[in-house]
Amino acid sequence: MAEKKDNSNSIAYNRKARFEYSVEEEFEAGLVLTGTEVKSLRDGKAQINDAYAGAKDEAIWLFNAYIGEYKGGNRFNHEPRRPRKLLLHKKQIGKLLGRLKVKGVTLVPLAMYFNSRGLAKIKLGLAVGKKEYEKRDSIKDRDWQRDKARIMREKNK
Repeated sequence: MAEKKDNSNSIAYNRKARFEYSVEEEFEAGLVLTGTEVKSLRDGKAQINDAYAGAKDEAIWLFNAYIGEYKGGNRFNHEPRRPRKLLLHKKQIGKLLGRLKVKGVTLVPLAMYFNSRGLAKIKLGLAVGKKEYEKRDSIKDRDWQRDKARIMREKNK
């Protein structure tokens, strides 16, 4: 079955991440944003499909995430694909920096949303890439779940 979005305040969701990677652990992080970026996020102009997170200067950064320019931003507008610093606790940063040194482990953004207080958050997954046969198994399981649901609907009619 398809993964449901975290809450109604979702901005962007990376559907491809759960198919391409097996997520071991999830983290919630804040984002360091400018004013026009927040306004753009409120308009829903964001994509995290090609984004990734990584270490830079003993901190965790979000790279290649697209936040569209705000129409009313004039000359003070932001760059759409600039690197953005992520806000995490020091222990979490240390843990992630240690895990990212292992070969094959990556930090993938899963969802971007506003929390209950209205702050922009991003859900990150500590993930390992799937092999081709694991992806085929995922497709087979998804198809079977869909067929099973259809059979049960027809049976209950």
